[in-house]
Amino acid sequence: MVPEAQSSSQRAKVCIGPAPILKAPIAILLLHFRNLHVTTCKPPPTFNSSLSCVIYLLSKQHYATQDTDLHAPSIPHLRSSCLHRPRLCPSLESTSASSSASVAGAELCTTTTTTMSEISDDYVDISSETDLHLSVYMEKLGRHRRLGSSSSEGSSTAGPSREETTTAVVEAPVHSFPKSLPDWSNLKVLHRNTLPPRSYFFLYNTEEDALTRDTSKSKSLLLSGKWKFHLTTSPFHEPRGFYKTDYDTSEWDDIVVPGMWQCQGYGKGPQYTNLNFPWPVDAPNIPYDDNECGRHVTTFKVGDDFADHQLRLRFEGVDSAFTVWVNGKEVGYSQGARNPSEFDVTDFIKVGEDNLLAVEVYQRCDGTYLEDQDQWWLSGIFRDVYLHAFPKFHPIDYHVHTLLDDDYKDATLKVDVEMSQGAYVDMKLLDADGKLIAKDMKIIDRHNSFDIRVKNPHKWTAETPYLYTLVLNFKKCSLVQRVGFRRAELIKGVFSINGDPIKIRGVNRHEHHPDSGRAVPYDFLKRDLLLMKHFNVNGIRTSHYINDPRLYDLADELGIWILDEADLECHGFGVLGNAGESWATDNPDWREAYEDRARQMVQRDKNHASVIMWSLGNESFYGRNHQHMYDVIKSIDKSRLVHYEGDWNASTADIYSRMYASADDIINTASQKDWAKPLVLCEYIHAMGNGPGGIKEYIDAFYNYPRLMGGFVWEWANHGLRTKNDDGEEYMGYGGDFGDVPNDYNFVFDGLCFANHTPTPGLVEYGKAIEPVQTLEIKENEVTIINRYDIVSLDHLTATWHIVADGMVIGGDQEVEIPKGIKPHTKAHLKIKGLPKNLTAEAYLHIDFFLAKGTNWAKEGHRVAFGQLPLSKPPSMSTILSSLSNPFLDPVPTIQQTSPSLLSITSATGLSTWGLDLQLGTLTSWRKASRPHLELLTSPFVMDFYRALTDNDRGGRFGQQWEDRRLHQTSHNIKRVEWRKEKHGLVVNVHSRIAPPVLAWGVDTYTTFTFHGEAVYVKIKGKPSGPLVPDTFARIGLTFGLKGVDKVAWWGRGPGESYSDKKMAQAFGNWEETVDDLFVDYEFPQDGGNRTDVRWVEFRGQLPDGESGVVDKSKPVERLVRARFGDLEGASFSAMHYTTKDLDECKHPYELYKRKREDTVVRLDWAHHGLGTGSCGPATLPAYELKSKDFEFELVLD
Repeated sequence: MVPEAQSSSQRAKVCIGPAPILKAPIAILLLHFRNLHVTTCKPPPTFNSSLSCVIYLLSKQHYATQDTDLHAPSIPHLRSSCLHRPRLCPSLESTSASSSASVAGAELCTTTTTTMSEISDDYVDISSETDLHLSVYMEKLGRHRRLGSSSSEGSSTAGPSREETTTAVVEAPVHSFPKSLPDWSNLKVLHRNTLPPRSYFFLYNTEEDALTRDTSKSKSLLLSGKWKFHLTTSPFHEPRGFYKTDYDTSEWDDIVVPGMWQCQGYGKGPQYTNLNFPWPVDAPNIPYDDNECGRHVTTFKVGDDFADHQLRLRFEGVDSAFTVWVNGKEVGYSQGARNPSEFDVTDFIKVGEDNLLAVEVYQRCDGTYLEDQDQWWLSGIFRDVYLHAFPKFHPIDYHVHTLLDDDYKDATLKVDVEMSQGAYVDMKLLDADGKLIAKDMKIIDRHNSFDIRVKNPHKWTAETPYLYTLVLNFKKCSLVQRVGFRRAELIKGVFSINGDPIKIRGVNRHEHHPDSGRAVPYDFLKRDLLLMKHFNVNGIRTSHYINDPRLYDLADELGIWILDEADLECHGFGVLGNAGESWATDNPDWREAYEDRARQMVQRDKNHASVIMWSLGNESFYGRNHQHMYDVIKSIDKSRLVHYEGDWNASTADIYSRMYASADDIINTASQKDWAKPLVLCEYIHAMGNGPGGIKEYIDAFYNYPRLMGGFVWEWANHGLRTKNDDGEEYMGYGGDFGDVPNDYNFVFDGLCFANHTPTPGLVEYGKAIEPVQTLEIKENEVTIINRYDIVSLDHLTATWHIVADGMVIGGDQEVEIPKGIKPHTKAHLKIKGLPKNLTAEAYLHIDFFLAKGTNWAKEGHRVAFGQLPLSKPPSMSTILSSLSNPFLDPVPTIQQTSPSLLSITSATGLSTWGLDLQLGTLTSWRKASRPHLELLTSPFVMDFYRALTDNDRGGRFGQQWEDRRLHQTSHNIKRVEWRKEKHGLVVNVHSRIAPPVLAWGVDTYTTFTFHGEAVYVKIKGKPSGPLVPDTFARIGLTFGLKGVDKVAWWGRGPGESYSDKKMAQAFGNWEETVDDLFVDYEFPQDGGNRTDVRWVEFRGQLPDGESGVVDKSKPVERLVRARFGDLEGASFSAMHYTTKDLDECKHPYELYKRKREDTVVRLDWAHHGLGTGSCGPATLPAYELKSKDFEFELVLD
């Protein structure tokens, strides 16, 4: 460790007894040394010379204070031999008492770990040259002082003679804390005693074992499991000696490794910030008193089969830094939380016996300033721990290169192997069926290569993930590496794989589990990737650190492009001013830390076919250290491109990158002719809460402009952590729920999956937007489709079609032939045979595309895409109104004014009775003749312009303006109500003004209720006016409460949630759901559950018996109320057991559940504002905004 500087006022006490006889210059130098003082004490130790004594004291002073503010100039030999030595030398041994300059003894009065007796006289090189330098210096000094005399005789400027003997005590600076900088707060220490980074591999005793790829058969011991655990708030707190073999940890708690201690109930709990450092920013320093320290202890036994091996202790991930001891002896230190660390522990392990492994994990270190990713701050050993046994002749590392020729046909397999020493190596290449393709055998030096020509190998891509198996056999061990032949490059500015342009349809993925944080079980990880494949995702950005190494194996196997990102983000410096890069990114003191993170990434993951690009990190500004990272990467691997969004002009990076640019922005960039590199959106369509809206515009842009590579959605999943409230109710917690301050609230909920990693409606929408086959149009019986795969044709798919019409499915599923050999990104035509003609109802041709055969990620018959094309139009409102007429029934109801403010209206049949409140100007009652005692309405029909705010509303400009303009506080002021009977029914006209308090804007509405037969025809006109009218409305429609609803049926888009800019994934059809199933239970309550492009909706229920009031569950549900919108485009509805106010006020689902109503809150909307991605990105696009302008709509209720 590097000693920490002290102030000159601090003293450490060095005592020597009767002073040795010193040369005057040396004595004066001793006095002149800034922090030494003279008092009486014990005899000093024996020294070989007086100069030896001085240098001894000087060296003590240096290690006590690291004080470089000396009056003396630098002294050759003294500086190089002592003051700048990297570590303290062994304890001082007694030297010969017969030395001519001997003295009797010495004492160090200090409480610090390193004592002065630890520095010996042998620590410096005493030479005549050194003595000369000292003498010359003393001559320049020009004045001498006496040592140790209390006499008034003589001058204080006169030095003692050589013969003069004095008794002296030299007092140095007092004790310091800490005496030396701890490794975890020392920028000069990244690792101690770690082995160089290498590829992730296991060694096996035999080739047969290696081919199983079963690590339990490998020459490795998995040390994960239950460990003993103790937590303190600072590494300086006891028990400091917990690592000793005789220390008793039996009373300590058990903790699971891998695991994060905050997720297991220890420490202050999880803390979430997006960009802020949750500690005082003083880089590279870390607070000593606020740095939790988790001490982990386990025991393990090493069998005799590990004897005569190099034993390597490997940690795949420890957050944030740690020190390791084995059997009571310190092994080393490492940092870089998501990077592996490996130690040679051969000399520490006792074969055939129990061994003690102790690990001290620090919550923070100087490297934590580079780990400010948008996620929970969690700590612990969160990935697996292994003890690897490498035999005497073993591979240190290897690098696989698959060099395709310029025709992308044949290849050279080049394998660079680094050995512990020269050895025999046998290499084999097997195909996916285990057939031998090529082999070679060599006796190689420590560094050597294999070069094998492979004729026309299968090419690896995300769509064709064909893997070969490379086998390397050594004298006493074997390993396997799966190999994919592929080449990544730019061709005329277009990103290409094996010569083919590709589009990335990706996601950003943090490592997250709702119960264990970043300690993600393998099955959970695999489920993530399978879910991605099911929803057509083809790429992952490992935001913002290298992920669990097993993810890359899965990506190789399943076929997923990987943008591998270094563990680097120092976003928090950005809040400190405009020069955020000056703290670390452009600071040469941090260069090694930056380079180390790049090196660790590339060396570990270099052999994975799925890794097609490296990334220099995220949101860390841009500076020289990124350029150094780039150079490090290219020195190891020139076969991949390098990405970094912060390099805005791609002056270092190989591609351009942007975050949250709008579709129009990237189109403008792509339209420029003077740029030679492609553009990727490393983050876009922010998936927070209900959203994202407006995906289609991005995807269309990607395919219309060759240099647009695609993008990675932010992000894959919400990062909620499962917890309970005081009542024991379970929920997913976000920032602030664990008492964490500061925090960034629910910004941690911004994924395409819920926190349990099940799909949100947003993932369903994204999967549809990026589907590999798009259905474009129909002419006669010919359907145009486009192949949006990048590599393959559609030969692996089958297709069926059917007709879906209002109230029916026509014809059933019929097969349709897909033309063979449709090239990627090209159009083709499907012939639909037997298409019905002259359809009277609204109808759509529905085509599904399925996998013809099963894959390693989906079964045969999995649907990868679907399309719908309209065949006929919906009925107009006039058609609906004409259908209401019955020549045998009187359409005009009877009317009775039962009070000054209430009209009672009964249909001619007597089956329906309505109540219209004249003060409110709307329907307040609806009863059925079969249940005259039962009131259907629980709240009146009211005009409404507001919805509960979504996260995208809150984050964008719209939600704030809606609140500022009090859109949620409007009330109705009736201007006039009039009614009259006409031949087609009873007509009630209502003029009202809907306006908020405080402000002067409002909406004049003119509503006509026409009661005709059993139906009510409603027509509403609106005119917004006044100062500060909102630019947009959230919605325009009616809200009311309805009793007894069990199910809701509708014709329109479904079955899932849809909005004007989030509806592609929802198909036209006849749907039915319960009210509970219509509701989308977002983990932060907000508006949801809307269904758009609806022609009609019917609310059904089982009404209680008229006499008993009991519901007979054996009877079918009946229609309570139906609403018909005709051919109105964009009409929508929602039905839930919560009010808008409930959704706005509740911050967690458990709060909302307590407000659940028995009745159903229904919304019938003429139009609805889009969602956008305004929580972090473009707000709702203009095409989907609901402008506050004059409007008119109509619907029929019956």
